[in-house]
Amino acid sequence: MTELKNIDVELGQFRRRLWAAAAFVLCCFGLLVYRLTVLQIERHDDLASRAENNRIAVVPVVPNRGLIVDRHGVVLANNYSAYTLEITPSQTEDLEATIDALAEIVEIQPRDRRRFKRLREESKRFESIPIRTRLTDEEVARFTAQRFRFPGVDIQARLFRHYPYGELASHVLGYIGRINQREAEAMLDWPDEEQANYRGTERIGKLGIEQSYERELHGITGFEEVETSAGGRAVRLLRSHPATPGNTVHLAIDIKLQALIERLFGNRRGALVAIDPRNGEVLAFVSKPTFDPNLFVDGIDTESWKALNESPDKPLLNRALRGTYPPGSTYKPFMALAALHTGKRAASTVIMDNGVFVFGGNRFRSPAGEKGGPMNMRRAIVESSNVYFYSLANEMGVDLIHQEMSELGFGRLTGIDLHGEVTGILPSTEWKRKAYRRPEQKKWYAGETISLGIGQGYNTFTMLQVASALSTVVSDGQRFQPRLVRQIENVVTRERRPPEREPQTPLAFQPGHTGLIREAMYGVTQEGTSTRVFAGAGYTSGGKTGTAQAVGLRQNERYVASKVEEYRRDHSLYEAFAPVENPRVALAIIVENAGFGAAAAAPIARRVLDYLILGLYPSEEDIVAVQQGRAPAPIGQQRPVADVPLPPRRNAFDAPEDPVPTATPAPVASPASVSGGASAPPLAPSAPSQPESPQPTAPAPSGVLGVAPAASREQP
Repeated sequence: MTELKNIDVELGQFRRRLWAAAAFVLCCFGLLVYRLTVLQIERHDDLASRAENNRIAVVPVVPNRGLIVDRHGVVLANNYSAYTLEITPSQTEDLEATIDALAEIVEIQPRDRRRFKRLREESKRFESIPIRTRLTDEEVARFTAQRFRFPGVDIQARLFRHYPYGELASHVLGYIGRINQREAEAMLDWPDEEQANYRGTERIGKLGIEQSYERELHGITGFEEVETSAGGRAVRLLRSHPATPGNTVHLAIDIKLQALIERLFGNRRGALVAIDPRNGEVLAFVSKPTFDPNLFVDGIDTESWKALNESPDKPLLNRALRGTYPPGSTYKPFMALAALHTGKRAASTVIMDNGVFVFGGNRFRSPAGEKGGPMNMRRAIVESSNVYFYSLANEMGVDLIHQEMSELGFGRLTGIDLHGEVTGILPSTEWKRKAYRRPEQKKWYAGETISLGIGQGYNTFTMLQVASALSTVVSDGQRFQPRLVRQIENVVTRERRPPEREPQTPLAFQPGHTGLIREAMYGVTQEGTSTRVFAGAGYTSGGKTGTAQAVGLRQNERYVASKVEEYRRDHSLYEAFAPVENPRVALAIIVENAGFGAAAAAPIARRVLDYLILGLYPSEEDIVAVQQGRAPAPIGQQRPVADVPLPPRRNAFDAPEDPVPTATPAPVASPASVSGGASAPPLAPSAPSQPESPQPTAPAPSGVLGVAPAASREQP
């Protein structure tokens, strides 16, 4: 049967289907065009950046750390390049087996394994961790020949920090170390710009100048853009921006003087700080014993850390910055100045010293052998009269003493450019209320004031505070923040600038009052307790000996040094300035448990002043005698500083280096230009060396106890 079709109807249906298909196709094309428009126009930059990031890796270029040099350009901290053997744990199936196999090719000691284990715990699995540092060329060659056996193991060339003088001035320089977890978390709070600058950085300053001037020494991180393959391996370098090395930090200290002082201490413990009162530059900053900062660069091993941390001498304690001690009789000139400034006692007032001061039924004695008799202020300082200052402390009272001494910087931070400074204790009634818990301990008793006058009792200060206070007194009240850094040199422009410091308001001392104190301290060296030490000196100097108790004594208990263990014996102190007419140096020194101030501390101070004022270096015979406490005045033939070579250096591989030749240094800014003050003559020349090319809270020292003693044992 023939089916009849309606051509018009079917044609209409075909046309409708055709239009529907065309509309669908056009809609799809429209969506495609829209999507292409979004991708190619609206999101072009974002997608292009993503594509580029997938193809290009930005690798940070860590800058060379800046140098640390002394005032004459001698390099104290530099950098060296060395090969390291590193393992990426994520690319190694059996770490222990791999390390054992590597040990057959290169030497891997147990301490290397322990350090690797510690670093692995602190790092991520995909990070490369060193198992050996400072590979020799022979070890590099042996490993390279068998590289195919060790997937995930490779050799890298890295820069390391090096301190060529080892233990010398270690408390000044500090050290750098690997960034730990706590420090990494703290960095998250830094501004974004600073965080970006530390990408790729593995080590930062931990102590000393390395820590305090971290930003200056670090430099500016550069970058490299490299094209990578699908597997993430670099194919070619596309673009780079070099890193800017860290700035060079010029210290005010003279490393030759620093080495001399540390030699003079010998095996004894103590601290010395010398300051230029004209501008606040720290000329010497010594803490003994010291430590080798090179031990910390790669991560200190357990044995070395235990030896340093558990030593009874506490070599990790910066005694100049954090060691607090009773100042003993070195406190008396400051007490005298406070009496003059407050009008509590005139210089001509005479106090009879009969060897005992009685107060409230307690007898405060003078040391055996003291001359005694009538004492005015000058004679009391020269003869170191205890009774005079016992009575003065009683007249002034603890709060007035606190007020006056606080102005001189006692009991507060000096503002030196090192982290970790402590305030010490300058007692007051308010301090005691806050320091103790029991009600009967919070009360201040009048008898506790008496010993404050001779620098005992609750008084405990750092040698930095004593030196800074003396600097203020001998400069008639002019105050400067102590600065170890003299200049900061930009390695690109070679411009030098002084470090920032807060301006200090001068103290309103009458020149007649400070002049009397200086003259009395001059008398100490001419007719007082340090006469023998400064006999024949080619300059005028003022000083004051001090002998401070390390532990307290019971009433009527006698002190016999030979019957007391070493760590409980008296401390030897001395403070000095020179020349008297125009002081250029003010210093404070303590030799722990060494007895009378003129026997141990003063002789070292004499050699320091000879070096700075006259440019004279002691004989080897004299150095040995001072170490043993047997040479008040210099013995043997003193030498010009220029004729004495620099201390021996050692390279990064612990091999001795040839001595650096001495030469006249390039001109540097005068003290006036650094401090912004008036022009002043420089210190005596000290044979500077030719500059080299740029390339946790510690405990108080044993025996330093804040106790209230019965009397000072200062000797005439």
